[in-house]
Amino acid sequence: MRRLPSSYLNWYLQVPKVKHDLKSSGITNFKWKLNLQEVDLTQNYVHGNPEALKLAANHYKVKPENICISGDGASGQNTRILELLSSRKNKSEVVVEYPAYEPMLRQAQTYFRNVKRIERKKRDSYKFDLDVLERTISDKTAALVITNPHAPSGVTFSRKESAEIMGVAQKHDCYVVCDEIYAEFDREKIPPLFAADKELGIVTTSFSKAYGLGGLKAGFVLASKEIVDELYSNVLSTAGSDSNVVELALINLLTTGRQAMEEHQRKWLENRRKTVKWLSQTDSLSYTPNNSGVFFWVETKINDTYKWVNKCTLPEFSLAVVPGAFFLFKKYEINQTNQFRLGIGNITPDNPTALDKALLSLGKALKQGQKLRF
Repeated sequence: MRRLPSSYLNWYLQVPKVKHDLKSSGITNFKWKLNLQEVDLTQNYVHGNPEALKLAANHYKVKPENICISGDGASGQNTRILELLSSRKNKSEVVVEYPAYEPMLRQAQTYFRNVKRIERKKRDSYKFDLDVLERTISDKTAALVITNPHAPSGVTFSRKESAEIMGVAQKHDCYVVCDEIYAEFDREKIPPLFAADKELGIVTTSFSKAYGLGGLKAGFVLASKEIVDELYSNVLSTAGSDSNVVELALINLLTTGRQAMEEHQRKWLENRRKTVKWLSQTDSLSYTPNNSGVFFWVETKINDTYKWVNKCTLPEFSLAVVPGAFFLFKKYEINQTNQFRLGIGNITPDNPTALDKALLSLGKALKQGQKLRF
Protein backbone atom coordinates (compact mmCIF):
# COMPACT_ATOMS: atom_id res chain seq x y z
CA MET A 1 0.00 0.00 0.00
CA ARG A 2 1.31 3.44 -0.93
CA ARG A 3 -0.03 6.62 0.62
CA LEU A 4 -0.11 9.50 -1.83
CA PRO A 5 -0.22 13.09 -0.56
CA SER A 6 -2.84 15.46 -1.94
CA SER A 7 -1.43 18.32 -4.00
CA TYR A 8 -4.68 20.20 -3.46
CA LEU A 9 -4.62 19.94 0.34
CA ASN A 10 -0.93 20.87 0.42
CA TRP A 11 -1.68 23.95 -1.69
CA TYR A 12 -4.79 24.85 0.33
CA LEU A 13 -2.93 24.79 3.63
CA GLN A 14 -0.07 26.90 2.29
CA VAL A 15 -2.22 29.70 0.85
CA PRO A 16 -1.51 32.82 2.91
CA LYS A 17 -4.29 34.77 4.57
CA VAL A 18 -5.88 36.91 1.88
CA LYS A 19 -8.23 39.85 1.78
CA HIS A 20 -10.64 38.13 -0.61
CA ASP A 21 -10.98 34.41 0.13
CA LEU A 22 -13.02 32.85 -2.68
CA LYS A 23 -11.81 29.29 -2.29
CA SER A 24 -14.20 27.83 0.29
CA SER A 25 -16.91 25.48 -1.03
CA GLY A 26 -18.63 25.35 2.37
CA ILE A 27 -20.11 28.05 4.58
CA THR A 28 -18.31 29.09 7.76
CA ASN A 29 -18.67 30.94 11.06
CA PHE A 30 -21.43 28.91 12.71
CA LYS A 31 -21.40 29.51 16.46
CA TRP A 32 -23.66 27.74 18.95
CA LYS A 33 -23.72 27.57 22.73
CA LEU A 34 -23.63 23.86 23.48
CA ASN A 35 -25.48 22.92 26.64
CA LEU A 36 -24.51 19.34 27.33
CA GLN A 37 -25.29 19.61 31.05
CA GLU A 38 -23.74 16.78 33.09
CA VAL A 39 -21.94 14.28 30.88
CA ASP A 40 -20.55 10.87 31.80
CA LEU A 41 -17.15 11.10 30.11
CA THR A 42 -16.44 7.45 30.80
CA GLN A 43 -19.27 6.41 28.46
CA ASN A 44 -18.31 4.87 25.12
CA TYR A 45 -20.56 3.58 22.35
CA VAL A 46 -18.77 1.06 20.16
CA HIS A 47 -21.69 1.08 17.72
CA GLY A 48 -22.75 4.72 17.90
CA ASN A 49 -24.84 6.70 20.38
CA PRO A 50 -28.41 5.34 19.94
CA GLU A 51 -30.04 8.77 20.20
CA ALA A 52 -27.64 10.29 17.64
CA LEU A 53 -28.25 7.37 15.28
CA LYS A 54 -32.03 7.77 15.63
CA LEU A 55 -31.87 11.50 14.81
CA ALA A 56 -29.57 10.94 11.85
CA ALA A 57 -31.77 8.10 10.59
CA ASN A 58 -34.77 10.40 10.72
CA HIS A 59 -32.85 13.05 8.74
CA TYR A 60 -31.95 10.59 5.98
CA LYS A 61 -35.17 8.54 6.16
CA VAL A 62 -33.35 5.26 6.80
CA LYS A 63 -33.05 2.76 9.68
CA PRO A 64 -30.50 3.47 12.46
CA GLU A 65 -28.75 0.20 11.56
CA ASN A 66 -27.88 1.73 8.19
CA ILE A 67 -25.89 4.66 9.62
CA CYS A 68 -22.33 4.87 10.87
CA ILE A 69 -21.26 8.07 12.63
CA SER A 70 -17.56 8.79 12.95
CA GLY A 71 -15.56 11.62 14.47
CA ASP A 72 -13.11 11.76 11.57
CA GLY A 73 -15.52 13.46 9.16
CA ALA A 74 -16.61 12.54 5.64
CA SER A 75 -13.04 12.25 4.36
CA GLY A 76 -12.18 9.82 7.13
CA GLN A 77 -15.25 7.79 6.30
CA ASN A 78 -14.23 7.69 2.63
CA THR A 79 -10.84 6.32 3.65
CA ARG A 80 -12.32 3.60 5.87
CA ILE A 81 -14.75 2.51 3.17
CA LEU A 82 -12.17 2.31 0.39
CA GLU A 83 -9.83 0.36 2.65
CA LEU A 84 -12.68 -2.00 3.51
CA LEU A 85 -13.74 -2.54 -0.11
CA SER A 86 -10.16 -3.08 -1.28
CA SER A 87 -10.06 -6.26 0.83
CA ARG A 88 -12.84 -7.87 -1.22
CA LYS A 89 -11.58 -11.03 -2.93
CA ASN A 90 -11.01 -10.87 -6.70
CA LYS A 91 -11.88 -7.16 -6.70
CA SER A 92 -8.63 -5.38 -7.49
CA GLU A 93 -9.85 -2.27 -9.32
CA VAL A 94 -11.78 0.89 -8.62
CA VAL A 95 -13.39 3.40 -10.99
CA VAL A 96 -13.15 7.11 -10.11
CA GLU A 97 -14.93 9.93 -11.92
CA TYR A 98 -13.07 12.69 -13.81
CA PRO A 99 -12.97 15.60 -12.98
CA ALA A 100 -12.78 14.59 -9.33
CA TYR A 101 -12.04 15.90 -5.87
CA GLU A 102 -8.33 15.09 -5.80
CA PRO A 103 -8.02 13.84 -2.19
CA MET A 104 -10.66 11.18 -2.94
CA LEU A 105 -8.69 10.10 -6.02
CA ARG A 106 -5.55 9.77 -3.88
CA GLN A 107 -7.43 7.62 -1.36
CA ALA A 108 -8.53 5.30 -4.16
CA GLN A 109 -4.96 5.10 -5.48
CA THR A 110 -3.74 4.25 -2.00
CA TYR A 111 -5.86 1.13 -1.64
CA PHE A 112 -6.31 -0.15 -5.20
CA ARG A 113 -3.66 -1.33 -7.66
CA ASN A 114 -5.81 -0.58 -10.68
CA VAL A 115 -7.62 2.77 -10.84
CA LYS A 116 -9.79 3.42 -13.89
CA ARG A 117 -11.37 6.78 -14.73
CA ILE A 118 -14.73 7.66 -16.23
CA GLU A 119 -14.99 11.15 -17.68
CA ARG A 120 -17.91 13.48 -17.08
CA LYS A 121 -17.62 15.73 -20.12
CA LYS A 122 -18.45 19.40 -20.29
CA ARG A 123 -20.25 18.97 -23.61
CA ASP A 124 -22.59 16.51 -21.87
CA SER A 125 -23.16 18.93 -18.96
CA TYR A 126 -20.97 16.70 -16.76
CA LYS A 127 -23.56 13.91 -16.70
CA PHE A 128 -22.64 10.24 -16.57
CA ASP A 129 -22.59 8.42 -19.88
CA LEU A 130 -24.14 5.07 -19.00
CA ASP A 131 -22.71 3.42 -22.12
CA VAL A 132 -19.19 4.44 -21.08
CA LEU A 133 -19.92 3.29 -17.54
CA GLU A 134 -20.98 -0.12 -18.90
CA ARG A 135 -17.68 -0.42 -20.78
CA THR A 136 -15.55 0.75 -17.85
CA ILE A 137 -16.88 -1.35 -14.97
CA SER A 138 -15.95 -5.03 -14.92
CA ASP A 139 -16.41 -8.02 -12.65
CA LYS A 140 -13.09 -7.05 -11.04
CA THR A 141 -14.39 -3.63 -10.01
CA ALA A 142 -14.87 -3.30 -6.26
CA ALA A 143 -16.32 0.21 -6.35
CA LEU A 144 -17.35 3.16 -8.46
CA VAL A 145 -16.40 6.39 -6.65
CA ILE A 146 -18.51 9.46 -7.44
CA THR A 147 -19.86 12.68 -5.94
CA ASN A 148 -23.40 14.10 -5.89
CA PRO A 149 -23.58 17.03 -6.40
CA HIS A 150 -20.53 16.57 -8.58
CA ALA A 151 -17.34 18.19 -7.34
CA PRO A 152 -16.41 20.51 -9.01
CA SER A 153 -19.32 21.19 -11.40
CA GLY A 154 -22.21 20.98 -8.93
CA VAL A 155 -24.32 18.89 -11.33
CA THR A 156 -26.73 16.55 -9.52
CA PHE A 157 -28.26 13.17 -10.32
CA SER A 158 -31.99 12.74 -10.71
CA ARG A 159 -33.66 9.75 -9.03
CA LYS A 160 -33.79 8.07 -12.43
CA GLU A 161 -30.07 8.62 -13.04
CA SER A 162 -29.20 7.24 -9.60
CA ALA A 163 -31.26 4.13 -10.33
CA GLU A 164 -29.60 3.70 -13.74
CA ILE A 165 -26.09 3.98 -12.27
CA MET A 166 -26.97 1.44 -9.59
CA GLY A 167 -28.44 -0.81 -12.29
CA VAL A 168 -25.07 -0.94 -14.05
CA ALA A 169 -23.32 -1.60 -10.73
CA GLN A 170 -25.70 -4.45 -9.92
CA LYS A 171 -24.71 -6.31 -13.08
CA HIS A 172 -21.13 -6.55 -11.79
CA ASP A 173 -21.81 -6.76 -8.03
CA CYS A 174 -19.99 -3.44 -7.67
CA TYR A 175 -20.43 -0.99 -4.80
CA VAL A 176 -21.05 2.67 -5.58
CA VAL A 177 -19.42 5.03 -3.07
CA CYS A 178 -21.03 8.45 -3.39
CA ASP A 179 -19.74 11.47 -1.48
CA GLU A 180 -22.83 13.64 -0.95
CA ILE A 181 -21.42 16.31 1.31
CA TYR A 182 -22.85 19.11 -0.87
CA ALA A 183 -26.30 17.50 -1.01
CA GLU A 184 -26.91 18.78 2.53
CA PHE A 185 -27.50 22.23 1.05
CA ASP A 186 -30.78 20.91 -0.41
CA ARG A 187 -31.42 17.44 0.98
CA GLU A 188 -35.14 17.53 0.16
CA LYS A 189 -34.37 17.70 -3.57
CA ILE A 190 -31.33 15.39 -3.49
CA PRO A 191 -32.24 12.04 -1.92
CA PRO A 192 -29.32 9.79 -0.91
CA LEU A 193 -28.10 7.40 -3.59
CA PHE A 194 -28.44 4.74 -0.89
CA ALA A 195 -32.20 4.92 -1.48
CA ALA A 196 -31.68 3.51 -5.00
CA ASP A 197 -29.92 0.37 -3.71
CA LYS A 198 -29.60 -0.47 -0.04
CA GLU A 199 -27.07 -3.26 -0.61
CA LEU A 200 -24.55 -1.77 -3.05
CA GLY A 201 -25.15 1.95 -2.52
CA ILE A 202 -22.84 3.65 0.01
CA VAL A 203 -23.18 7.36 0.85
CA THR A 204 -20.68 9.48 2.77
CA THR A 205 -21.54 12.95 3.98
CA SER A 206 -21.39 15.44 6.85
CA PHE A 207 -22.76 18.84 7.89
CA SER A 208 -19.41 20.59 7.54
CA LYS A 209 -20.05 22.28 4.16
CA ALA A 210 -23.75 23.14 4.34
CA TYR A 211 -23.92 24.34 7.94
CA GLY A 212 -20.40 25.44 8.83
CA LEU A 213 -19.80 22.52 11.20
CA GLY A 214 -16.29 21.60 10.05
CA GLY A 215 -15.04 21.72 13.61
CA LEU A 216 -17.53 19.11 14.77
CA LYS A 217 -15.91 16.36 12.64
CA ALA A 218 -19.03 14.19 12.49
CA GLY A 219 -19.02 12.08 9.34
CA PHE A 220 -21.93 9.87 8.25
CA VAL A 221 -22.08 6.70 6.18
CA LEU A 222 -25.35 5.31 4.84
CA ALA A 223 -24.88 1.67 3.89
CA SER A 224 -26.11 -1.87 4.41
CA LYS A 225 -26.06 -3.20 7.96
CA GLU A 226 -23.16 -5.47 6.99
CA ILE A 227 -21.02 -2.54 5.83
CA VAL A 228 -22.00 -0.41 8.83
CA ASP A 229 -21.04 -3.21 11.23
CA GLU A 230 -17.68 -3.62 9.48
CA LEU A 231 -17.01 0.12 9.68
CA TYR A 232 -17.69 0.21 13.42
CA SER A 233 -15.45 -2.85 13.82
CA ASN A 234 -12.72 -0.97 11.93
CA VAL A 235 -13.07 2.03 14.25
CA LEU A 236 -12.89 -0.26 17.28
CA SER A 237 -9.70 -1.94 16.02
CA THR A 238 -7.97 1.34 15.14
CA ALA A 239 -9.24 4.19 17.32
CA GLY A 240 -10.77 2.11 20.11
CA SER A 241 -14.18 3.78 20.07
CA ASP A 242 -15.37 7.04 18.65
CA SER A 243 -15.85 10.22 20.64
CA ASN A 244 -19.13 10.23 22.54
CA VAL A 245 -18.74 14.01 22.96
CA VAL A 246 -19.00 14.48 19.18
CA GLU A 247 -22.27 12.57 19.11
CA LEU A 248 -23.62 14.41 22.16
CA ALA A 249 -22.89 17.70 20.37
CA LEU A 250 -24.58 16.32 17.27
CA ILE A 251 -27.69 15.42 19.29
CA ASN A 252 -27.82 18.95 20.70
CA LEU A 253 -27.48 20.49 17.25
CA LEU A 254 -30.09 18.26 15.61
CA THR A 255 -32.63 19.09 18.32
CA THR A 256 -32.37 22.51 19.96
CA GLY A 257 -29.87 23.82 17.41
CA ARG A 258 -31.55 22.71 14.19
CA GLN A 259 -33.41 25.96 13.53
CA ALA A 260 -30.25 28.00 14.13
CA MET A 261 -28.36 25.79 11.64
CA GLU A 262 -30.99 26.34 8.95
CA GLU A 263 -31.13 30.09 9.57
CA HIS A 264 -27.34 30.29 9.36
CA GLN A 265 -27.33 28.52 6.00
CA ARG A 266 -30.01 30.84 4.58
CA LYS A 267 -27.76 33.84 5.18
CA TRP A 268 -25.74 32.81 2.13
CA LEU A 269 -28.70 32.87 -0.28
CA GLU A 270 -28.24 36.54 -1.10
CA ASN A 271 -24.49 36.07 -1.64
CA ARG A 272 -25.28 33.20 -3.96
CA ARG A 273 -27.81 35.26 -5.91
CA LYS A 274 -25.34 38.12 -6.33
CA THR A 275 -22.59 35.73 -7.45
CA VAL A 276 -24.81 34.12 -10.09
CA LYS A 277 -25.75 37.58 -11.39
CA TRP A 278 -22.08 38.62 -11.54
CA LEU A 279 -21.05 35.43 -13.36
CA SER A 280 -23.88 35.84 -15.85
CA GLN A 281 -22.91 39.43 -16.62
CA THR A 282 -19.13 38.91 -16.95
CA ASP A 283 -18.30 38.52 -20.64
CA SER A 284 -14.94 36.80 -20.18
CA LEU A 285 -16.45 33.91 -18.18
CA SER A 286 -18.80 30.97 -18.50
CA TYR A 287 -19.92 28.74 -15.65
CA THR A 288 -21.80 25.53 -15.00
CA PRO A 289 -25.22 26.18 -13.41
CA ASN A 290 -25.28 24.81 -9.89
CA ASN A 291 -28.49 24.60 -7.88
CA SER A 292 -26.93 23.34 -4.67
CA GLY A 293 -24.13 24.87 -2.65
CA VAL A 294 -21.98 27.97 -2.64
CA PHE A 295 -19.39 27.08 -5.29
CA PHE A 296 -19.20 27.47 -9.06
CA TRP A 297 -17.11 25.79 -11.78
CA VAL A 298 -15.90 28.64 -13.97
CA GLU A 299 -14.24 28.73 -17.40
CA THR A 300 -12.09 31.71 -18.38
CA LYS A 301 -10.04 33.11 -21.27
CA ILE A 302 -6.90 32.50 -19.19
CA ASN A 303 -5.01 29.42 -20.38
CA ASP A 304 -3.39 28.38 -17.10
CA THR A 305 -5.37 29.26 -13.98
CA TYR A 306 -2.84 27.46 -11.75
CA LYS A 307 -0.08 29.92 -12.70
CA TRP A 308 -2.53 32.81 -12.73
CA VAL A 309 -3.66 32.16 -9.15
CA ASN A 310 -0.19 31.59 -7.71
CA LYS A 311 1.64 34.33 -9.60
CA CYS A 312 -1.08 36.94 -10.00
CA THR A 313 -4.22 36.76 -7.86
CA LEU A 314 -2.48 35.83 -4.60
CA PRO A 315 0.49 38.26 -4.64
CA GLU A 316 -1.09 41.16 -6.56
CA PHE A 317 -4.75 41.11 -5.50
CA SER A 318 -4.67 39.25 -2.17
CA LEU A 319 -7.34 37.00 -3.63
CA ALA A 320 -7.69 33.22 -3.77
CA VAL A 321 -9.80 30.92 -5.92
CA VAL A 322 -9.08 27.21 -6.44
CA PRO A 323 -7.21 26.40 -9.67
CA GLY A 324 -9.11 23.91 -11.78
CA ALA A 325 -5.98 21.80 -12.13
CA PHE A 326 -6.67 20.30 -8.70
CA PHE A 327 -9.74 18.52 -10.09
CA LEU A 328 -8.22 17.44 -13.37
CA PHE A 329 -5.50 15.01 -12.28
CA LYS A 330 -5.35 11.89 -14.42
CA LYS A 331 -2.14 10.57 -12.88
CA TYR A 332 -0.09 12.78 -10.60
CA GLU A 333 1.09 15.74 -12.64
CA ILE A 334 -0.71 19.08 -12.63
CA ASN A 335 -2.56 19.65 -15.90
CA GLN A 336 -3.00 23.02 -17.53
CA THR A 337 -6.60 24.28 -17.57
CA ASN A 338 -8.57 27.47 -18.12
CA GLN A 339 -10.99 26.64 -15.30
CA PHE A 340 -11.22 27.42 -11.61
CA ARG A 341 -13.62 26.86 -8.71
CA LEU A 342 -15.16 29.95 -7.17
CA GLY A 343 -16.35 29.39 -3.59
CA ILE A 344 -18.11 32.06 -1.54
CA GLY A 345 -18.36 30.20 1.77
CA ASN A 346 -15.76 32.36 3.51
CA ILE A 347 -17.41 35.63 2.48
CA THR A 348 -19.53 36.57 5.46
CA PRO A 349 -23.06 37.80 4.66
CA ASP A 350 -22.89 39.93 7.80
CA ASN A 351 -20.74 42.38 5.82
CA PRO A 352 -22.94 43.39 2.83
CA THR A 353 -20.06 44.90 0.85
CA ALA A 354 -17.55 42.05 1.33
CA LEU A 355 -18.74 40.00 -1.66
CA ASP A 356 -19.03 43.06 -3.92
CA LYS A 357 -15.44 43.99 -3.17
CA ALA A 358 -14.22 40.44 -3.68
CA LEU A 359 -15.95 40.08 -7.06
CA LEU A 360 -14.71 43.49 -8.16
CA SER A 361 -11.17 42.42 -7.29
CA LEU A 362 -11.66 39.10 -9.10
CA GLY A 363 -12.77 40.97 -12.22
CA LYS A 364 -9.59 43.06 -12.14
CA ALA A 365 -7.46 39.95 -11.60
CA LEU A 366 -9.07 38.28 -14.63
CA LYS A 367 -8.28 41.29 -16.84
CA GLN A 368 -4.71 41.31 -15.53
CA GLY A 369 -4.36 37.60 -16.21
CA GLN A 370 -5.49 38.00 -19.80
CA LYS A 371 -3.19 40.99 -20.29
CA LEU A 372 -0.18 39.05 -19.00
CA ARG A 373 -1.23 36.01 -21.04
CA PHE A 374 -1.23 33.40 -18.32
